[in-house]
Amino acid sequence: MSAPPVSHKPKHGIKRKHNLAKLKSRQKVKTMEKIEKKNNAVTFEVIFVGRSNVGKSTLLKNLTGRNVRTGKRPGVTLKPTHLYFDDFLITDMPGFGFMSGVTKEKSEDVKNNIVQYIEGHADRIMLAVQVIDGPAFVEITERWDSRDEIPIDLELHDFLEEMEITTIIAANKMDRVKETEKDELLTEIVEIFGYGTDENGESTGVGWKESGALVAPVSARGGDIRPLISHLKNEFHKMKRDDLFKHFN
Repeated sequence: MSAPPVSHKPKHGIKRKHNLAKLKSRQKVKTMEKIEKKNNAVTFEVIFVGRSNVGKSTLLKNLTGRNVRTGKRPGVTLKPTHLYFDDFLITDMPGFGFMSGVTKEKSEDVKNNIVQYIEGHADRIMLAVQVIDGPAFVEITERWDSRDEIPIDLELHDFLEEMEITTIIAANKMDRVKETEKDELLTEIVEIFGYGTDENGESTGVGWKESGALVAPVSARGGDIRPLISHLKNEFHKMKRDDLFKHFN
């Protein structure tokens, strides 16, 4: 019996896969080069930081009009999301703390990456907006205290202070708080952060507006972000960067 004829048909499937892999590789290199070029042009950066699921991405979307990845699950943002405006960069950082579907080890990796990012870009990070869940903040802090653990919001705030980064505290979800209770809650929040207290941590009796803290009560979902815009513009003005006003709604 004679041997079957050898097929000389080209292996189109393998060729296509090989070409596709090469194309993806070239696209990745081009993307990285483009990002590197943008990063080299950045001289002024604002970062948005905070616990998972406090509304950082929604707040940023309302602030700039740019589409930012958002989601209802804690931990949707696992890597920094960048919004470029010439030499100005806004970065939405991943959330600290609990992240749905993410292991404790991965959560710690994300936290360490945030710290490393801030340390690595401290020369250009001029402002930080630390977003907190206003209505839940006091309860969350007390829960951490009861376990003799440093509340993660305070740990983050202290770290930003150590890096000498001006920080605005954006107390989000304030539409859920009664008008008659807002001043008392905001005063308690700033005292927890160490403003409006004496050397023993006792309240000095001053309200949140007189405490010296940069606090912006906002509602990202409700679209009320004017206090944050006001603080940002004030800080930009001090830094002689009024030209950045145009990038905010």
